[in-house]
Parts: sequence; structure tokens; C-alpha cells
Amino acid sequence: MKPRDSLARLRRFQIEETRRRVEQIESMIAEFSRMARELDREIALEEQRSGLSDPAHFAYSTYARAARVRRDNLERSAAELASQLTEARLFLEEMLADPGAAPLLEPSARRRPDTSGATAEPAPQLRERPRRFQA
Repeated sequence: MKPRDSLARLRRFQIEETRRRVEQIESMIAEFSRMARELDREIALEEQRSGLSDPAHFAYSTYARAARVRRDNLERSAAELASQLTEARLFLEEMLADPGAAPLLEPSARRRPDTSGATAEPAPQLRERPRRFQA
């Protein structure tokens, strides 16, 4: 197999993996949002049942207080996932727009940059293939 064929396969794999990651993040955001809305309804029901809607009140429902914390955590997690989603989409757009400029390196480009002007030496992890199992 030619190096270009394996690079093309690797690039296709990266694109498909990024697409899967984008779909997974989108579904997680949707699930977290759904769970947060459900907690909002439960909080409202608990506040209505207890007659207290001020979380600072000493007699405020413990369940409602815990549900608020869970809801806030879910919203915070969804916001973090949204930033990861943005990064993954940008990476995917770069891969699809200009495959040559994608972060995948050609085998000849896997050398360390050398400032002395001498020929570069391969990175230590590329010199020798690690053993999977040792006897």
C-alpha cells in the first residue's frame, strides 16, 4: 500500500470520527437540556407544594435545593459541551475545506524542527516501534 493511500484512509477516518464526535456531543447537549427542563418542572412543583420559592429561606425544600444544584451542573456541562462542539465543528470544516492543510502530517514532515541547520532526526517515539507485550 502506498503512503498516500494510508494517509487518505487516515484522513477519512479522522473526518468520520469527528463527525461521530459532533453527533455525540449534540445528543449529549440535547439530553442535558431535556434533563434540566425536567428538573425545572420538578423544582416548580416542589416549590408550589411547599409554598416557598425563596432558596435562601431556612425552610426551603431540601429536594428543591438539590434539584437546583443538579440543574445548574447540567447547564454548566451543556455550556462546556457547546464549546467542545464549536471546536469539533471548526476542525471538521477545516478538514473538509482544505484537506492538505489539515493537522495530519506527511511521513517526511514528522521530523523535529532543527534550528542548527543540520538534518533533523526523527522523534524518539518514531524511531522504534514499542512492543505491545513483553515476555
